[in-house]
Amino acid sequence: MKLTTYLNYGGNCAEALHFYEQHLGGKIITMQTYADMPEPKNIPPGLEKGIVHARIIIGDTLLMASDGPPDKFQPMRSVYLALSVDSNEEAERLYALLKEGGEIFMPMGETFFAFRFAMLRDKFGTSWMIINERPMP
Repeated sequence: MKLTTYLNYGGNCAEALHFYEQHLGGKIITMQTYADMPEPKNIPPGLEKGIVHARIIIGDTLLMASDGPPDKFQPMRSVYLALSVDSNEEAERLYALLKEGGEIFMPMGETFFAFRFAMLRDKFGTSWMIINERPMP
């Protein structure tokens, strides 16, 4: 068995994955649009250029993603993608990048379990935790 995270977007999946590829060192493996579907095409209105299925690798993790009808899309709730990094500088870089146009739930700071830790939702609706963990006994 293999567990893979599948992200849904409201029409900006391609933009989000290209952003993650450029800024998080990801690699898009495949990206297919609704227009690429074989006949008969069952394309939700407004998603003619939307993504029906995509795969991206970030770090050593595979994520899958697609666009759904924008009127039904809701930003991610109660689930986070956690980015673990090895330096405060990288944690701060990612935080600055992902908070732009997003919503901060917990600002970047030091905690008893991490040198740097933050929780936020990016401008695409994906929720992230960024952590540079302290060594635990």
